[in-house]
Amino acid sequence: MRIETFHRRLLYRAGSFTICDRRLEHVDSIEVVVTRQGCRGRGECVPYPRYGESIASVQGQLDQLPPTFTRQDLPTLLRAGPARNALDCALWDLEAKLAGRPVWQLAGLEKPRPVATMRTLSTETPEQLARDAARFGRIHHILKLLLNGPDILPLVELVHAAAPSASIVVDARESWTLDDYLSLAPRLARLKVIMIEQPLPAKDDELLAGIRRPLPVCADESCHEILALPRLRGRYDAVNIKLDKAGGLTAALALRDAARREGLKVMAGSLISSSLATAPAILVAQGADYVDLDGPLLLQEDGAGAIRTVGPLICPATPDIWG
Repeated sequence: MRIETFHRRLLYRAGSFTICDRRLEHVDSIEVVVTRQGCRGRGECVPYPRYGESIASVQGQLDQLPPTFTRQDLPTLLRAGPARNALDCALWDLEAKLAGRPVWQLAGLEKPRPVATMRTLSTETPEQLARDAARFGRIHHILKLLLNGPDILPLVELVHAAAPSASIVVDARESWTLDDYLSLAPRLARLKVIMIEQPLPAKDDELLAGIRRPLPVCADESCHEILALPRLRGRYDAVNIKLDKAGGLTAALALRDAARREGLKVMAGSLISSSLATAPAILVAQGADYVDLDGPLLLQEDGAGAIRTVGPLICPATPDIWG
């Protein structure tokens, strides 16, 4: 088996995307290609500095792999994260091509259906935010805002006024205190906010245990892989499952099933990424309570092959893309 890696720069559709006053023009990804018996399997990851990863860290992990291994060996060879994700997904794709059967069949899953994704809004200026909210609120049932700090009511009010029929998810990105959450949650609920993602820093989330939560709380930074689930009991209502955190499709499916057994709702999420990286996540999104897989919609170019979208729906990938 031969492994190749390719660094890709993914440009945003509108030239930039603003998250919490940080203006971004691109994200960097690594495509992994594995070749065996004349077949090629592909996977892609986005090393995210917020999770302590980089292009160099992913490449370094892949360069240290032994000459031979299987997909089942990956948890002992690579830590949960983007390197393992890209390789795991590439091996699933390779297995599907060698078997002549789709990944969902090989994994014992039901045939996937299109899923409705929420839409993440850029917060560059209030005027642009209002225009985007009005535009995308006519298409997507849920809009997502990534906002640092507790001073967010004016922006949420603006989005609600521009898109009154849309629900809103606020990703607080570990920037609140418990008092912020308790103060803001009732007011945000009146603005059709349906969930707060990671309000407190992961190191402080024990403060959420046992309190009444006026709005459901979703774990993101607090839940990278299945080992985190026991400490989430009583603290969270949902978990955001991302392949780049969990370490691939294999781990993400196991985390999804375990989270449901714990009584947690599931968000199928992703970083801003191409259709190749999003395709395996669509399998995780089947039956999910929340879906945040709009990454390909935010990109100027989507590589070789793009997942088909119909309104808010993202369709399962065709075999020429993945799986």
